[in-house]
Amino acid sequence: MLKAKRHAGDAGERRATKAPLARAEIVDKAIRGRFESEIDEALKRKDADPSEAKLVGALRAIAPLSPSLRAKLADAATTFQKRGAKDRVLYTAALRILAEASDKATTPLLKVALSADDAGGSAALSAASLSRDTALALPLAKVASSRQSHLAFAAETARVARGESNGVHLAALAPMIKESHRISLCGELFVPLARGPATQKAIGPALTVLRSAERHLGRWLVLAEVAAKAGDPTPIEEAKAKSNVGPTSSRAAWACVAWALDQSAPGVVGAAVPAPETRPTVELMARLSDRPSADRDMTFLFRMARAGLPSTKLMLESLAKGPPLADELAIRSALHLVKSHRRTDLVPALIEAASSAGIDELRGLATAALWDTEDPTARERAIGFAEELSLSSVLANVAWAALVRAASRGGAVHGSGSGGRNIVLNETSLRWIQWVWIE
Repeated sequence: MLKAKRHAGDAGERRATKAPLARAEIVDKAIRGRFESEIDEALKRKDADPSEAKLVGALRAIAPLSPSLRAKLADAATTFQKRGAKDRVLYTAALRILAEASDKATTPLLKVALSADDAGGSAALSAASLSRDTALALPLAKVASSRQSHLAFAAETARVARGESNGVHLAALAPMIKESHRISLCGELFVPLARGPATQKAIGPALTVLRSAERHLGRWLVLAEVAAKAGDPTPIEEAKAKSNVGPTSSRAAWACVAWALDQSAPGVVGAAVPAPETRPTVELMARLSDRPSADRDMTFLFRMARAGLPSTKLMLESLAKGPPLADELAIRSALHLVKSHRRTDLVPALIEAASSAGIDELRGLATAALWDTEDPTARERAIGFAEELSLSSVLANVAWAALVRAASRGGAVHGSGSGGRNIVLNETSLRWIQWVWIE
């Protein structure tokens, strides 16, 4: 009898330990199965094809919400390491996903990656900078002494971010970084650091050196944001000073930079920086993106729109032409006009975009926009569309559907707003899912 009770008690304990895992899994079983199947298909291929990048973009957004998908990615990354297929985008993305989620599978994978001649490349070093496991301290210190300055710099950046270095060696390495390496480091190492939690203030002097050589304003801003969030007042001081000198267009751009830095690191210096009064233009917004200016990336416009700046209204209205809302810019513009400028007349246009099979690749994006209006009726429609889109042949639609359904259940979407609003269509999700920028 006593033995039976003990067995019953043991079973109860096992059930108790499993319950939290079940609650943590908020991505629908069918959606998980779809992505697990896609991962299996990718593993069967000897070389990557274009569909792999789309798969990875979607996984970057939804895997943080799913322990099951992260376990699948850990197995896939281990398989790629055994095959020596470390250039596969699914492998490098898996390292980033696991590290950002503080997954226990991260350290064994990174230790193998860091032991390679190239230290696993920027993806592994970026992932290491986000991990706090002390088991990586020795491998990173070894890479930081490499004769290849860009690898040493990336490893030392990770050590500073982890609190294992005082930044002196990093500042000494900074002047050795060539332009091509600075560009790649900006996109692959510092963009993830800029959107993550604050690093150590010791990173500041090295980034001052890199900024002094950077001619691209958008990349300058990324480097500045990492430093400012770490508590370095130098970037904001530089931007404020430059906003008062030079041509009018230059002053306007630097005023936007100073405002953005104050938004990402409020209170680092003095009083709050006032919102820029200059009306945004395509040229100005493109200059402020970390992407090449020729891409005409409007990320900064929507950064201003999220802050509710009145100066954005005319440009948003020029982009939200419709109905129908025929492209990504129109959908995003309509969303911000609804939220910040009370253009509720655009909600039906968003509903049409979410339900129209004629622009199938935009339906998920429009559904996310409907959710983000925060209007209860629109959110009900978004949940309905998400249920339908979870079966879509377009992976981006499935990913947006997964995020909307997770948000409706209280799941914390990567890059969500504060205050429990749980915004789905944020810049990070958009870059990963819609644009397939895998940084």
